[in-house]
Amino acid sequence: MAIAPTDPRHLDLTASDILSPQTWPRRGARPTVGLDVICTKIAVDFQTMTAATALDTIIVNLELLREATLVDAAFHIALDAELGQIGDVQVARSLLATGNPEQLRGQSLDELPWLQSRLAPLRVSEMRDTGAPRDDQAVDAALWSHLGVGSVLLIGYSIKGRAAGLLGLANARPRDNWDVQLHLLMKLVGSSLSTGLERIEIQCHLEDLEERNELAIHSANDGLWDFDTVNNRVYLSPRWKAMLGYDESDVGQAPDWRTLVHSDDMSRVHRMRHATGEWRWVISRAKAKVDDKGRLLRLVGVELDITERKLYEEALFREKESAQITLQSIGDGVITTDAKGVIDYVNPVAEALTGWRLEDSQGRAIEEIFRAFHEETCEPLENPLAVAIRRTRSIKSVRPMLLIRRDGNEIYVESTASPIRDGSGAVSGGVLVFHDVSEARELNRRLSYHASHDVLTGLVNRREFENRMERALKSAKARETSYALCVLDLDQFKIVNDTCGHSAGDALLGQVGALLKSKVRWRDTLARLGGDEFGILLESCSLDEAMRTAEALREAVRNFKFTWEERTFRLGASIGVVPISADNADVAAVLSAADSACQAAKEAGRNRVHSFEENDIDLMRRRREMQWAARINNALEEGRFELFRQTIMPLQKTEEGSHYELLLRMRDEAGKIVGPDNFMTAAERYGITPSIDRWVIENAFRWLVSEADEREKLTMCSINLSGQSLGDDKFLPYVIDQFHRSGLDATKICFEITETAAIASFSQANRFIQALKELGCKFALDDFGTGLSSFGYLKHFPVDYLKIDGSFVKEILHDPIDREMVRSINEIGHLTGKQTIAEFAENQEIINMLQSLGVDYAQGYGVSQPQRVLKAANSV
Repeated sequence: MAIAPTDPRHLDLTASDILSPQTWPRRGARPTVGLDVICTKIAVDFQTMTAATALDTIIVNLELLREATLVDAAFHIALDAELGQIGDVQVARSLLATGNPEQLRGQSLDELPWLQSRLAPLRVSEMRDTGAPRDDQAVDAALWSHLGVGSVLLIGYSIKGRAAGLLGLANARPRDNWDVQLHLLMKLVGSSLSTGLERIEIQCHLEDLEERNELAIHSANDGLWDFDTVNNRVYLSPRWKAMLGYDESDVGQAPDWRTLVHSDDMSRVHRMRHATGEWRWVISRAKAKVDDKGRLLRLVGVELDITERKLYEEALFREKESAQITLQSIGDGVITTDAKGVIDYVNPVAEALTGWRLEDSQGRAIEEIFRAFHEETCEPLENPLAVAIRRTRSIKSVRPMLLIRRDGNEIYVESTASPIRDGSGAVSGGVLVFHDVSEARELNRRLSYHASHDVLTGLVNRREFENRMERALKSAKARETSYALCVLDLDQFKIVNDTCGHSAGDALLGQVGALLKSKVRWRDTLARLGGDEFGILLESCSLDEAMRTAEALREAVRNFKFTWEERTFRLGASIGVVPISADNADVAAVLSAADSACQAAKEAGRNRVHSFEENDIDLMRRRREMQWAARINNALEEGRFELFRQTIMPLQKTEEGSHYELLLRMRDEAGKIVGPDNFMTAAERYGITPSIDRWVIENAFRWLVSEADEREKLTMCSINLSGQSLGDDKFLPYVIDQFHRSGLDATKICFEITETAAIASFSQANRFIQALKELGCKFALDDFGTGLSSFGYLKHFPVDYLKIDGSFVKEILHDPIDREMVRSINEIGHLTGKQTIAEFAENQEIINMLQSLGVDYAQGYGVSQPQRVLKAANSV
């Protein structure tokens, strides 16, 4: 076989070489051996070659092909599909051939577009003249021409459906055409080469699979079985037989699986009978082969003995289930770590408190998950569990700490940390138990705040104000500094309250409080004393300076505009100013003097500042109180009192009939309605309330007797009684006599007694209640929750209803403390056998909230407006 060098000009030839017939074959001459025989041999060699002989076989047969076809060169090109380029190239050429196809090695297929488009299996392509190619062959022809090839005949072949290579014939000179016989020859040879190479690849793959399978069977812990359903033969691997205790001769035909597999187990994990009769747990996986009709042909599966693992899992599951139930049932967060403080477990409560899920926290340091800071200074604290592990003893927090959650939110927690010891006593980890005290801490803080501040305005309340005045009075008596007290009362506040409702009044008080706070110094104390009355304690302030400050406050209030629902109101302020000196007896005296000065400012025309003058103030105060007493007595004599009723609505069950409370109003000399807040204080101060109560009872009973329809549909009528009436020995006989005179059913009358009055005259109230309850009367404890001893005295009062004070009810939608107070009062009332009535139910949202809390009744503007039932005698 002659293999041509790269350039024939460098051949080292003798004369005999040049004259040799092999060097100059005649065109068109046939070799001695027939072409068909040679082609047959080539085809057989290609189809029978092995992986070891493939390369030599290709090279030898390329030479035979070249000699048989009388061409300058025959070549084989292998394609590298992954890289998209030409791989190895084998060439057989004549001695003087100039073509160099082997230089195609490494050439990108993208640079041979015509060749790349002719890679279809067994597709014969020809290029007759590389010097004068067709347009689509131009790029490729230039390269072939550069390689010394004038004409080329190519056929592509594939292996397993992918383009794998080319077989080609090349001449140095152009050809007019390539013989059809050569086309057929190339197809035969190309097909044989494709078949041979594909067979080699398949054989190599099978050998690799057999080797891998043999190694897997002997190295794997799985037992393999192969069931041939057609021939009813089964192959069982050595591991399968050993796993179930069988020898080589024990199992030949297909085993009876029904006796091998436990009847209760029909899942991947099941029990199989061992040769000894015991049951072993295995996990199975199988794959089936079926024919086109879905009939089973073959079933191959593997089984793994997991008996020991199953036993361990069951024992571990029991322990883990017990621990999990315990940890998930407790209300505390639990975190466990190893000895280095790396987290092992976080229970659901701890997940919720820290914001870290179990899968996210595992493997992290405890300091990263539980970040604790001092509750007041916010300085970082050493992790309690790290301290417990280091000190090898339990550590309990003495005060709440601030915990920063994963999302950045803050909560307050209390914790206990303890080390975990192994069997030898060494510390192997730790456990941190903690719980959220944010709500309790906030509740304590708010309770403390509300104990010293007014809920509505956020200012200091009367109790805290009096405490500060105590300190100021001591300082004044020690001649340390000077103080002054201002009492400010808003003018025209009632107009806003009456025309726009309590919500507007509350909003006004909040805005005025903020306005006044902006006008006083940081060291001065501003407080809401009650209603629309404010107190200002001025520190290091003379009387003249106090008067200037009071005037500035009055001017600020006068310039203030209050807008509510497109209505604008202007206010005034009456201010009384009193210096605090060593001569003052006590705080009560100072407050009384300031109040008198404020009232003097009001009576002098309102919207002014009045400084305290002892004689003048006393005279004015007595005159004012006497005037009120006279006006009340005149109203009683002239019949200028009126009765209104307000419905009390059941929330938990339906009641038939009317249930309402009778309310008292007075008409002044000009015929205007005056609310009880304006005259009841003077009435109580001058002991007129028993007379008012008698009037109410007499006229209420008379109205019920006269109105047969009202009496028939009456379920319960509530009537308010004052504390003074309870202490009046003649009042009880009067009430009993009125029942006898009217003949009314006493079971439909309920008397309301304020909590403060009942506690103040406890024994008299008890006697009064017991006497009237013998007639069948009901009793309600009004304004419940405002007294300091509410719950302590509750169980001793034989009342039927508790009326929850409206100060808790009106903010129930926004203030969780008020909501919890209502809930507590309601629950305690029910525990003591009493029904509850919530006042100030001003809208449907409050009513819905009360209903959800279990309160029995609701009363307020959200239920109904007060309706007049008895006009004044002289009203038109």
